[in-house]
Amino acid sequence: MNELTKAEEQVMQILWKIEKGFVKDVMTHFDEPKPAYNTVSTIIRILEKKGFVGHKAYGKTHEYFPLISKKEYTKNFFKGFLNRYFNNSFRQLVSFFSNEEEMSIEEMEKIMKMMEDEIKSKKEKEND
Repeated sequence: MNELTKAEEQVMQILWKIEKGFVKDVMTHFDEPKPAYNTVSTIIRILEKKGFVGHKAYGKTHEYFPLISKKEYTKNFFKGFLNRYFNNSFRQLVSFFSNEEEMSIEEMEKIMKMMEDEIKSKKEKEND
């Protein structure tokens, strides 16, 4: 799956939020200064060519909708990010954030609790 450019991601974030809409509907969700209508239209057509967006035609106008869920894109994006920057190692990722980003003890404790809960859940599933 291709990664999105910043502009493409902005449009996809809006489409994921509104679920479907015409270019004018997407335009209303941009902050000021809004991009030009033609710019947004072009980005949507690029997203369509990339397989992220589909449309339903109503004469000469098109209603656009995401073909890829936000969750699916996020999962694929994060896998690529983890591979490129952390050698596919969650341990390296966590180590980076705990060391480089000055993670608080409270945040680390919350992460440990989440991991403990996930371990417990997976063990329960294995025993079922």
